[in-house]
Amino acid sequence: MKPLPGDVHVNTPLSNMSIAFFQAQENFVADRVFPNIPVGKKSDRYYTYDRGYFNRDEMKLRAPATESAGGHYSVDNSPNYSCAKYAFHHDVDDDRRANADSVIEADAEAMQLVTLKALLKREVLWAANYFATSKWTTDMTGVAAGPTGNQFLRWDDAASDPVGDVETGKGTILESTAFEPNTLVIGYNVWKSLKRHPDIVDLIKYGQTPGSPAVVTLQAVASILELDRILVMKAIQNTAKEGATNSHSFIGGNHALLCYSAPAPGLRIPSAGYTFSWTGLLGAGSNGTRIKKFRIEAIESDRIEIEMAVDQKLTAADLGYFFSGAVG
Repeated sequence: MKPLPGDVHVNTPLSNMSIAFFQAQENFVADRVFPNIPVGKKSDRYYTYDRGYFNRDEMKLRAPATESAGGHYSVDNSPNYSCAKYAFHHDVDDDRRANADSVIEADAEAMQLVTLKALLKREVLWAANYFATSKWTTDMTGVAAGPTGNQFLRWDDAASDPVGDVETGKGTILESTAFEPNTLVIGYNVWKSLKRHPDIVDLIKYGQTPGSPAVVTLQAVASILELDRILVMKAIQNTAKEGATNSHSFIGGNHALLCYSAPAPGLRIPSAGYTFSWTGLLGAGSNGTRIKKFRIEAIESDRIEIEMAVDQKLTAADLGYFFSGAVG
């Protein structure tokens, strides 16, 4: 009798490949938009200065033998931060480790899992704190046709004017604060539309060698918009409960945020937002995160646990300009 395939070979897992969908760290923007401030205390206050005092013209002519015109400024120390602590763990039990195939690296996989959970939480918090309506002084809403008031034509329409919309936002922030926006944060679907928009393509094409194809990159579009950078939110989230059908979507949705982000934190340095990360816990890094591995003998397992103590603070609403539903 001719032997069957199963008689001469028994399928076993490959030892040089496996499939896992761990998101790349560069998909996440939460730690790249606004400066991070490592803080030794879980909560505290910080000072803010009323810019109106500094931008008022109060110098006057001075007559001989008279005092100069004088003035003052105010400092508010009521603003505060409070770093909430988040945690997640994964247990690797002895039976699993002893019985696992060689391709299963339980501890390394657990480390990747908890790290990704922290990145996801940070990104979801960032979107809730900054990437939503009613957060910034100016909210603009994308519409399919006939924009009026605080509306604009969605950027996936070839007749729209994303360059002009961003210019308007830059002027609004500059006139209100004397700081010109330097950063545009956009959802992935917004980037897909922007890089194909005829206005963007034409502006890039005119700056290249005649006859060569227009190469639309983030750097090229940022240059056109006279911004330091454009950050694309590529991270995804599964909002389905365990056991239900997966429901993945982009955390950034279809929105865009134009803002001024300080290059680095410092005294008397404004920024649309700051991230306060509590480093006071033993082993915590500059972003307020620490990973622990410890034995739990009662359940015969090693626990891999991550903790994160952070407060993502919107510190200057006038330094942000939000485009809600930038594409349909």
